Amino acid sequence: GGLRGATVIDALDTLYIMELEEEFQEAKQWVEKSFDLNVNGEASLFEVNIRYIGGLLATYYLTGEEVFKSKALELGEKLLPAFNTPTGIPRGVINLGRQAHGMSWSWGWASAGSSILAEFGTLHLEFLHLSELSGNPVFAEKASDPRTGLVLNRVEKPQGLYPNFLSPVTGSWVQHHVSIGGLGDSFYEYLIKSWLMSDKKDSEAKKMYDDALEAIEKHLVKKSAGGLTYIAEWRGGILDHKMGHLACFSGGMIALGAQHAAPDRRQRHMELAAEITSTCHESYARSDTKLGPEAFRFDAGSEATATRLSERYYILRPEVVESYMYLWRLTHEPKYRHWGWEVVQALEKHCRVEAGFSGIRDVYSTTPSHDNMQQSFFLAETLKYLYLLFCEDDVLSLEDWVFNTEAHPLPINHTDFRA
Repeated sequence: GGLRGATVIDALDTLYIMELEEEFQEAKQWVEKSFDLNVNGEASLFEVNIRYIGGLLATYYLTGEEVFKSKALELGEKLLPAFNTPTGIPRGVINLGRQAHGMSWSWGWASAGSSILAEFGTLHLEFLHLSELSGNPVFAEKASDPRTGLVLNRVEKPQGLYPNFLSPVTGSWVQHHVSIGGLGDSFYEYLIKSWLMSDKKDSEAKKMYDDALEAIEKHLVKKSAGGLTYIAEWRGGILDHKMGHLACFSGGMIALGAQHAAPDRRQRHMELAAEITSTCHESYARSDTKLGPEAFRFDAGSEATATRLSERYYILRPEVVESYMYLWRLTHEPKYRHWGWEVVQALEKHCRVEAGFSGIRDVYSTTPSHDNMQQSFFLAETLKYLYLLFCEDDVLSLEDWVFNTEAHPLPINHTDFRA
């Protein structure tokens, strides 16, 4: 069940930016004629928001074509029932079918019916734009609720850190696992980006970002014996010395945030961003395919390599090239373009198949075994960030656009909404 066409909608803005006009028109026609929003089956609030609503909004802002706006608003309306919880923190799964009347529930695998930090914390950018385009403040209010004093500022944060699981019923943490990778990642990204998108007016988001980053620096940033800086995960006070590929977006985020910090902090954060990005590059450089594993560890003498079989795969993820793009734009150091080109060559060599690109099961094997999946984020993010890395800086300038966590560009400061 669930929505169709993730690849089409995730790729719309990439096609447009790359001036692939014929393909873009074909995709637009599909959205007009075949995109059905009333499907029975469960949908992830988070994925629908970042891939579908993000993709439609960005394409509307780039082209001005109404069809993208109206589909985004229609879909946004369908997500609202997920917020009907005692705390206003949405549940993770929603049924979009007409008969279901917006039933929502929490992920079966999430701890004790909890909501996930990166999921309920990654709605703000898109929902502010939904409010602005519809004139209906409900979207902005729903997305702001979990953030404003209501829950997150009131609840006790262990060491100033935000755990990944929160109960939508009680508003308290369900367990103390902290990660800048999956489950936590885009919550932090949306704090700094909310501030940037508000034209630096959303001071609450900025303060939450600054405080969170300070706690991360203090408790999670480590340096390996071989001199590599990484961000560990935290489980109830015990550090797990591993970094997921998903956490590699943080180099770009920290560099973006550093642009607006006080001079001493700015320099420290730019250095930290460069070091983390370099560590993520090492995870690629130390593999036989020159593509990075899903997670890499810093223990038992191995550094920046996957030690477990279950973490050796690469599914066309974008986070490493995302950081290369930001660091290139913010420093213009040529190494970031060199590193990006290494990825282009590795993708061509190991991931290209007859019908597109496929993930590989083991980055340490030069005879790759393909998983036969082309994730929609490959077109939305990986290829877009690589393309932008080699474009002039004024193509989707960071002064005018903020990228949502699926690399869909949203314009800065077109909004007067103060939720």
